Amino acid sequence: MRVQAIAKYVRLSPQKCRLVVDQIRAKPVGLALDILEFSPKKAAVPVKKALDAAIAGAEHNEGADIDELWIDRVMVDEAPTIKRFRPRAKGRSSPILKRNCHITLSVSDEPQPRKTRGRRNRDRNG
Repeated sequence: MRVQAIAKYVRLSPQKCRLVVDQIRAKPVGLALDILEFSPKKAAVPVKKALDAAIAGAEHNEGADIDELWIDRVMVDEAPTIKRFRPRAKGRSSPILKRNCHITLSVSDEPQPRKTRGRRNRDRNG
């Protein structure tokens, strides 16, 4: 069972949002809620909101127990950027890019195995 929640057009840069999302990836939902509750980052608020929506969907639609849910997948994608211009000296202007992001979060009732990065564990002989 996998339940997904998407927060679209969040007025936050994807780079800053990924800092928060990386802390809760592949963790139990209870621990992830505690991490987001006490995080000083601005991105913790929309990520917690998306997590609450996924938990509510799993509980209501699938009848899942909250204590058994794990964070299955979390992605932060780039949304359309708002472009503005700031006046500068000598009649020139410089661009201001206001970045947005989409947060996709899914929870499941079974923990996902951690994927290891890099080479596979092989014996030294080849």
